[in-house]
Amino acid sequence: MVRWRSGEVTAVRRRWRGAVELAVRVAGDQVRALAYPALVGEPEVGDQVLLNTGALHMGLGTGGYAFVVAVPDRLPADPPFGADRDHGHLVKARYTPLQTIGLAVDEDASPHRPRMLAAEALGGAALDSMPVVLADLHSALPPILAGVHAGRPDARVAYVMTDGGALPAWFSRSLDALAGRLVGVVTAGQAFGGDLEAVNLHSALIAARAVLDAEVTIVAQGPGNAGAGTAWGFSGAAVGEAVNAVSVLGGRPVGSLRISDADPRPRHLGISHHSLTAYGTVALRPADLVTPRELPAALAALVAPAAARLSPPHRIVAVDTTGLDAALRTSPAPLRTMGRGLEADYWYFLAAAAAGRHAAALLDQGA
Repeated sequence: MVRWRSGEVTAVRRRWRGAVELAVRVAGDQVRALAYPALVGEPEVGDQVLLNTGALHMGLGTGGYAFVVAVPDRLPADPPFGADRDHGHLVKARYTPLQTIGLAVDEDASPHRPRMLAAEALGGAALDSMPVVLADLHSALPPILAGVHAGRPDARVAYVMTDGGALPAWFSRSLDALAGRLVGVVTAGQAFGGDLEAVNLHSALIAARAVLDAEVTIVAQGPGNAGAGTAWGFSGAAVGEAVNAVSVLGGRPVGSLRISDADPRPRHLGISHHSLTAYGTVALRPADLVTPRELPAALAALVAPAAARLSPPHRIVAVDTTGLDAALRTSPAPLRTMGRGLEADYWYFLAAAAAGRHAAALLDQGA
């Protein structure tokens, strides 16, 4: 349920693409709050704001913020809909109080519709063997991108954000930091706020290829993986479905395995059970699953037998990681997963970068 609060904006703090951080006084206490101006307008110091404080109160992993639901005394102007043009009817966050309406990349009013129709006419060849790197955590995006560009600095890379985590792309500070290195962001399903909006993962992948002209696409959920600690209760299971979608559309699926020797939970040591379930059970088509070639002996002893369970049908690819450390350390986006940085969970990030390097190598091979 929603924990509602009212407060007064006392300061406007950091700002990144699509989001603004505020200090808000609530019942005598100061809290951090996040507003999405595209939804609620631009809050100013002195404004009364209506907040949802549920995630902040519970201390969720991607909490730390109260969310601005409305600025009741100063509502934003209506969107500039013209009488002579349909500006889109794709509703996301559907049937919630903050549902938003946008233009789907392939609907009638979209300037990209002709490209989308032409690509869809190709059926299973729509992606034309494009490498698509798949990951279950949003934190894998920066290292995967670093790995792609370590091998191919000029590669055109798109990001497809699925709706397993945060729905607004604006919540991601990584996307703000990586804006200059991505050719665009496509938000799929109920996710929204990307450069392009797509109804589902299939149309998002086609848009990345046909509209953004991507050579490589990275697919991962937004920040905030949901997990219940059970075999099937985690949002990252959708990675297996993404393998199927990429394959059906004629792309080359590359799996970024969630590898760690630092996670305190046994189910995530070696290759996480999330990866084993998604690729080993949910995925019905083969993919290239990447492991770093230079794993330390203790970690390799965990990874090797787990990877063997995935092949066949998948192909296990050991990738040389020489030079990837430097690529990771120069990433414009901070490297952090489950509260751990590069040094604390080194092989998680290196494994993701290795998947990106393999995707770049597929470009050189003509995929």
